[in-house]
Amino acid sequence: MVELGSGDYVYETTGEDWGNLQDDATYKEATAVAVDAHDNVFVFNRGTHPMIVFNADGDILDTWGHGVFANPHGVSIGPDGSVYCVDNGDHTVRKFTPKGVLMAELKAGHPAPAMSGDPFNRPCHLAVDKNTGNMFVADGYSNARVHKYDPEGRLLMSWGESGTGPGQFNIVHNVIVDDDGFVYIADRENQRVQVFDTDGKFVTQWNDMSRVAAICMDPTGDDPLVYLGEYFCGIGSNTMGTNLGPRVSVMDRQGNLLARVGTDPFGDEPGRFYSPHGIAVDSKGDIYVAEVSWSDYGSSMDPPRQLRSMQKLVRKRG
Repeated sequence: MVELGSGDYVYETTGEDWGNLQDDATYKEATAVAVDAHDNVFVFNRGTHPMIVFNADGDILDTWGHGVFANPHGVSIGPDGSVYCVDNGDHTVRKFTPKGVLMAELKAGHPAPAMSGDPFNRPCHLAVDKNTGNMFVADGYSNARVHKYDPEGRLLMSWGESGTGPGQFNIVHNVIVDDDGFVYIADRENQRVQVFDTDGKFVTQWNDMSRVAAICMDPTGDDPLVYLGEYFCGIGSNTMGTNLGPRVSVMDRQGNLLARVGTDPFGDEPGRFYSPHGIAVDSKGDIYVAEVSWSDYGSSMDPPRQLRSMQKLVRKRG
């Protein structure tokens, strides 16, 4: 075990792929992870089973989604336990039961023109406001928008445009909503988190980030913490720089940094990450990190290989 973090936020990890995968189960790329109210872990991935459901010990409980998705990207759990899957390959958001039965779709039918502001063009993630049931879709790879829908799937409003100023985005990559209705956006290539009210009015931004790809919040507690998964923000000539990501950051809701989990650049060694693309926290405060890492980090002559897809960071107590 390797210890990461600092102060009250110290975690243990082996650095190995988490989950007791069977012979016919591979992640290829674990693009997103979510934890339900029972601490079951839903890993959305591009391997043999698009959705793999584990218990907290890493045992497989279920698999589903076969033949449904073009390119899995984001997963989130609604207040009623429904599972929302965002597919940036066919520009569709789908709602499932926990057992994988399709309940509803938000589908563009075909991609909206790039940067048109219309839904969707390669959407990334979805969050549900548990107080209202409204849904917020991060439409980020070929758009720069957040779309707000009512519980019946009617579009209420959209906001955002390409740029670096407040309310502008450079890849709207992930989204969460807190109990007070504030919307937190992982504005990845602008290396920040932006916070809005429920009507899209800019409230504040958190800077001094790396490339924020993933964001989640504690499922319990009166003042939940925010967890960020951040990509490496260095360049090829500085791959050994420290404190540039990839890493996990622990924040409070006012944007104060509580801990950085990981200081080294990407690598295979325990205590390092490759590309934290999705993040989730269970009721014990343990962190699950999904990493898109089916890549070639070596010679151009080497075949692509699976580097790492899932890590579990177990929080140390006392």
